[in-house]
Amino acid sequence: MARGKDIDGSMSVPTFYGKELRWKREAAGLSLEAFLEGSFYGKTYLSDIEHGERRMPLDLARHADRVLDTDGFFERRCEDVRKAKRSGHAAYFEKVLEAEKYAESIEEWCPITLPGLLQTAPYARALVRSAHPAASDEWVEEKVEARLSRARLFETDHSVPEYWAILHESLIAEPILSPPEMAEQLDRIVALAEQRRITPQIVPRTCGAYPLMAASIKVMTFPDAPPLIYTEASYSGDTIDDPGLVKQYRKAYDRLRAVALSPDTSLAMIEAAAEDFRNGDQPDRLE
Repeated sequence: MARGKDIDGSMSVPTFYGKELRWKREAAGLSLEAFLEGSFYGKTYLSDIEHGERRMPLDLARHADRVLDTDGFFERRCEDVRKAKRSGHAAYFEKVLEAEKYAESIEEWCPITLPGLLQTAPYARALVRSAHPAASDEWVEEKVEARLSRARLFETDHSVPEYWAILHESLIAEPILSPPEMAEQLDRIVALAEQRRITPQIVPRTCGAYPLMAASIKVMTFPDAPPLIYTEASYSGDTIDDPGLVKQYRKAYDRLRAVALSPDTSLAMIEAAAEDFRNGDQPDRLE
């Protein structure tokens, strides 16, 4: 079996273990396809792991140990790779941090705060500071920069995920920033929508009861892996891959999309609100 181009395992923890995985796989005489037989993952996914570009999920690490007879080596090293990849982010966010980069589609519902991928620095800073009032300025700025860096996926010319954000009206009509900063925040959402990077929708405050009232969720799909759901609270988050629960959340999100205003109407409202803030006014209601 021909060996591929060598990987520099000294570059980082993920590349070290990725190189080890490929060495073990090739030593066993297994192609990418043969190694993955019995798993839910595609060969592009595995190749990215072997090059240190993607984290190995726990179930795939266990699969590797079973197929390669490595006595739990890769399962034990999963935590090392996770720690190496989550700088500036909470431990519970580690799966999402990587998944966003490889997602085919990302769909979010945010009833309480604007989603991290859409936040400007002042908005992110206000949220981080409110959650950690005693933190140093340096620590806060590290968190803000880490959050802003995630949004660079919208700046690439290829492999941009289809992104859909359903927002509650109160996020725009009840701002947490000064009018100029809020105008800047809304202008960012408008600009991304006009560039066809995102599709925003608004759930109006007058709609009554609606699906997912008590949850903030992110739905992510991939070309080479099963879908993931991520739910979050103030100091915790949970990644869900159970097929039954994923299906239930998926249906609820689709019902919520039906409740929300159309993308065109929503965008026009966001633009109007941005103009109001720019003029020093605060919109009482977006309708």
